[in-house]
Amino acid sequence: MSSETTATLHKATRTNVSQNQGKFRTHFNFPGRTLPGHDDHGYGPLSTVVESFMDPDTLIRMHPHRNEEIISWVPRGVMRHDDGDGNKLVTDSDHLMVMNAGREFWHEERTLADDPPLRMLQIFVRPHSLDLPPNIQHEPIEQPVQNEWRYLFGPEESEAPLFVRNDVHFYDISLDSGATVNLPTKPDWDTYFYVFDGAVTAGGTRFDETESGLAVEGADSMSLTATADSLVVAFVINPDAPVTRQGTIGR
Repeated sequence: MSSETTATLHKATRTNVSQNQGKFRTHFNFPGRTLPGHDDHGYGPLSTVVESFMDPDTLIRMHPHRNEEIISWVPRGVMRHDDGDGNKLVTDSDHLMVMNAGREFWHEERTLADDPPLRMLQIFVRPHSLDLPPNIQHEPIEQPVQNEWRYLFGPEESEAPLFVRNDVHFYDISLDSGATVNLPTKPDWDTYFYVFDGAVTAGGTRFDETESGLAVEGADSMSLTATADSLVVAFVINPDAPVTRQGTIGR
């Protein structure tokens, strides 16, 4: 008899929690709400996954963040960052940025008039402790290999190129239509995925663009099959990790 555990898969459709500020628009995805009866909008240390749009010539003025890890993943367009430490950084499909806000970190975001429209994910991770030292990471990332997961950030002790201060590993993948891959997993952890572009099936369920799933109780048995050319991100999460809940946005 096989000792493998069949994964339980939960689906969330496109979020209805949005803000429209004209040239800046956001859609808030709450991974904890994917799980029926879960009493937390986040899932362990993964608090919120925000799909953000900025038109050319847009400025989000200088503002603070506290007690959250903020990751900017930018597959479409350019996001320009200035901060209180004097950094002037450009994040695009070749770079990843992590703000470890800690006790406080000030920054602003902008696009220039001749920049392309920006569509990105801003990911909010709850740190394990309050008022940690603020830090910023901005690194070039390896070019993706089609139909293979690319590892982009993980906990401080991980081998990922960038780190967050809690138990979340992050991957992305560009899939050809018809390709099948296993979800990234870790024993006793769960995997949340979000379809940024395209459509996939998992466990007999279809997930279209901006829909998401949470695989629990044996996520290592779950695979994704692209039914169109697709871009997908996945988070491997320790649901029992200690977390803080005093972030500026993610909480």
